[in-house]
Amino acid sequence: MRTGVIAKKVGMTRLFQEDGRHVPVTVLALEDCQVVSHRTADRDGYVALQLGAGEAKQKNVAKPQREHFAKAQVPLKKRVAEFRLETEDALLPVGATISAEHFIAGQMVDVSGHTQGKGFAGGMKRWGFGGMRATHGVSVSHRALGSTGQRQDPGKVFKNKKMAGHMGDKQRTQQNLEVVRTDAVRGLIFVKGSVPGTEGGWLLVRDAVKRPLPEGAPFPGAILEKKSSAPEHEEAPAGMVEAAAEHEVQPEVSPERQEELLHEQQAGAGDEITPAVGEEATETNPSAGTSPAADDSKEG
Repeated sequence: MRTGVIAKKVGMTRLFQEDGRHVPVTVLALEDCQVVSHRTADRDGYVALQLGAGEAKQKNVAKPQREHFAKAQVPLKKRVAEFRLETEDALLPVGATISAEHFIAGQMVDVSGHTQGKGFAGGMKRWGFGGMRATHGVSVSHRALGSTGQRQDPGKVFKNKKMAGHMGDKQRTQQNLEVVRTDAVRGLIFVKGSVPGTEGGWLLVRDAVKRPLPEGAPFPGAILEKKSSAPEHEEAPAGMVEAAAEHEVQPEVSPERQEELLHEQQAGAGDEITPAVGEEATETNPSAGTSPAADDSKEG
């Protein structure tokens, strides 16, 4: 017997097969399902594996549990569960992350969880009672239960009488559900049909107890390989980054210095010398200053 996994119900969708048929499936997500601790026969009297899933905030975890997770060197978990094992050969190392490839396509699994809560319900909704007649003398009791006992003997209502009360929110197990597909990259398991619980609820997924384990299923389980901690790109040296980040800071100029610079600019603009009228004409019309000899040579 192998260990199960803790999964979160994402929702329902459908998958298309190669022959064109579409299969309604429930999507289950594995959110960092890690091994937290072991239960051994010598120390605890039974063999089991404690798993944790999800990420919890530190304020929501008690100090004893925080130390328990720190001892296993795993993050704080939101959901913890134990899975009984037959032998210690099925134990996985502490801190290992279970992959979605723990189950294979075509395998049968049992899914356990809490059903959806319906609140306080009447007898007709909770147990399917027929109720009273709509007319012919019935007043304000159309959905009533009716008689709940006998006369003076026995003089009481027997236990487990079907009456109005809290409906739903019960621990239930759906057996022999087929695994249609798995996605190890995204950590998803696609199970045929519906499963107990609401979207976002936690479920326990195990190998089917009424069906044999198929060939090819990994034993004791499929472990997700850890990613390498080496950086993908080379980082620039710290000195180069600091040198590139440095920039020249211009000193601030006081208001008195600004006024002095303004007066100097105005004084410099007034000292410019304007050219004379004759000089301006000479510069603008250089052909006017040609000699008469040059004109005679042109006529000749």
